[in-house]
Amino acid sequence: MKGFSRRDFCAMAGSVAAGLSSRRLWAAPAKGGYVLVATTDRERILAAANRYLDEKPVTVTASRSDRSPGGPHDFYSEGDYWWPDPKNPGGPYIRRDGFSNPANFNAHREAMIRLSLIVPALTAAWLLTRQKKYSNHAARHLQAWFADRETRMNPNLQYAQAIFGVNNGRGIGIIDTLQLVEVARAATLLESGSTLRAGGEIRRWFSDYLEWMRTSKNGQEERDADNNHGTCWVLQAGEFARFAGNTEVMQWCRDRFRGTLVPHQIAPDGSLPLELARTKPYSYSLFDMDVLCGLAQSISTPQDDLWSFSTPDGRGLKKMMEFMVPFIDDKTKWPYPHDVEHWEDFPARNPALLFSGLAYDKPDYISVWKRLNADPTVPEVIRNFPIRQPLLWVS
Repeated sequence: MKGFSRRDFCAMAGSVAAGLSSRRLWAAPAKGGYVLVATTDRERILAAANRYLDEKPVTVTASRSDRSPGGPHDFYSEGDYWWPDPKNPGGPYIRRDGFSNPANFNAHREAMIRLSLIVPALTAAWLLTRQKKYSNHAARHLQAWFADRETRMNPNLQYAQAIFGVNNGRGIGIIDTLQLVEVARAATLLESGSTLRAGGEIRRWFSDYLEWMRTSKNGQEERDADNNHGTCWVLQAGEFARFAGNTEVMQWCRDRFRGTLVPHQIAPDGSLPLELARTKPYSYSLFDMDVLCGLAQSISTPQDDLWSFSTPDGRGLKKMMEFMVPFIDDKTKWPYPHDVEHWEDFPARNPALLFSGLAYDKPDYISVWKRLNADPTVPEVIRNFPIRQPLLWVS
């Protein structure tokens, strides 16, 4: 990987300073994080962004399931682990935890994941180079999804993770928009740099969606979920609130992290018992670890640092990472059951390693992060790997 000239370094530093000075809601920047990630990821970021310059927007209006009760602008997905009942063909589906049904409608999810790959990569390339071809193309995708009346998605997930013969959508489906967390962060950066067309409309979409998450029956059910679903709700709410400028919700998310997420999900030894109880204990533990650390990276402030929080009996992110890192560094040490699917496909380059390595001054965590695969291609891994451009999170 080639090094940086003094000009490159100054351009990167100027990009960071411009973003920090123009947006009031950023958390405290990680010391040295921007240059570390820019140096590590520059080639992969530019390679992806250059590839995505040829990709046109594809939104929910491009496909529709006959089973969806919604209209052409409504997101629709079906529960992963629900299958036809062999004893009752044509009847309500039954659950097989950990085994995804490949026959379910997945086009809207795939389109949203595609968006979550394209926009952050283009935004990261713009941060590195300040070339408007990247920011303009990212803005084109954002406008199609959240502003254009012909192609925009309605700001709700009323019909997400439906179950045939059982319901038209569930609170658990709100995890599908976890893929928008890094999209919202990219939009915030683009707006800070005055490069986001239709920024007001896009920001209103996220504000409206956040309100739906907070007030709808499905949203409230997901908010109160005990495991990674509850964590994902808070990460989404915190990041969408940042973009929308809702400081009240951001503070609520910090309080939720301290009062509910950490005490209920992290054990005194640092393990994640609710994830260990699943049929994919390894990948779900990695997933919840990433989301919890992403939340601390997202909404910590110098006055309210979630990285340093721990309960009286020692539960906290530091203890969690001390527990998890040895099993990421060497998966053969994992003492629990193997995942029923995709055991060989994990781990990927977990952002929790980078974020916690910076927060706790742990170079060994960052070394593990560097050697892992930053661009997995297995759909199941991509879906459980929503923070893929950490440059956006250390800016």
